Amino acid sequence: MTDWQTFWLAFVQGFTEFLPISSSAHLILMPRLFGWPDQGLAFDVAVHVGSLGAVLFYFRRDLLPMLRDWGLTLAGRPATQYSRMAWAVIIGTIPLGIGGILLKTLVSGELRSPLVIAATTIIFGLALGWSDRIGSRKRDEHDIGWKDALLIGAAQVLALIPGTSRSGITITAGLLLGLTRTAAARFSFLLSIPAILLPGSLLGVELLQSPDPVHWRSFFLGMVLSAIFAYLCIRLFLAWIQKMDMTIFVVYRLVLGVFLLVVFL
Repeated sequence: MTDWQTFWLAFVQGFTEFLPISSSAHLILMPRLFGWPDQGLAFDVAVHVGSLGAVLFYFRRDLLPMLRDWGLTLAGRPATQYSRMAWAVIIGTIPLGIGGILLKTLVSGELRSPLVIAATTIIFGLALGWSDRIGSRKRDEHDIGWKDALLIGAAQVLALIPGTSRSGITITAGLLLGLTRTAAARFSFLLSIPAILLPGSLLGVELLQSPDPVHWRSFFLGMVLSAIFAYLCIRLFLAWIQKMDMTIFVVYRLVLGVFLLVVFL
C-alpha cells in the first residue's frame, strides 16, 4: 500500500469514525471504487489504535474521574455524576458485546455488500434526520439512566451492519430519548471507547498470530494520521452541532446511498 493510499484511508477512518456517516462503509467501498488492494489486517489494527487514542485524549479530563468514582462505588461510596456515566457506558456496551458474538459470521460475510451499505446509508440517514426533528433536546448526558443506556446500547448493535454508522445510530437513539445534540454525541463518543477497544483488541490478537509480514511504515503512518484526523473530527463535530442541526449529514448519506445504488445495481 502506498503512502498516498495510507493517507486517504487514515483520513476516511479518522473522520468517519465519529461523524454519523459510517466509517466501515467508506473503508469497504474506497478500495472497490478506486481499485486499491485490500488494506490488510495490520492497517485495520493501526487505524483502530489511532481512533481510540484520539477519543481517549479528547475525553481524558472526564475519563479519569469516571474511573475513580466508578471504583469508589464498588467500595460502597455514594454515586456521583461521573460514576453514573461510567456505569452508563458499561451498560450501553453490553448489547454490542452480545450482538457481536451472535452476528459475527453474518456481519463479516453477507452484509458487507455495496447494496446493503446503500440501503442502510439511506434508511438510517432518514432516521437521523427524523430524530433530530422530533427530539425534545432537553436532557444532558448526566441525565442518562440505566434504561437510556441500555436502549442506546441496543441501537448500537445495528451498527454491526455496514453503512449504519455507530455514531449515527447512537446519536439517533439519544435524540429520540430527549438528549441534546451535544449530549447525544458526547455519550456516543464515550461508548466508542469500548466499541473500538474490543474489536481492535481481537484484531491485534489476529495480527500477532498471522504469518503475514507487517508493513510497519504503513502501520505507524496510518495510526498517527487516523489519530490526528479523529481528534480534529471530534472537536469540529461537537462545535458544529452546538450551532447547526444534522441536515448536512442526512443529505450526504442520501446522496451517497443513491450513488451506490446507481454504481452497483
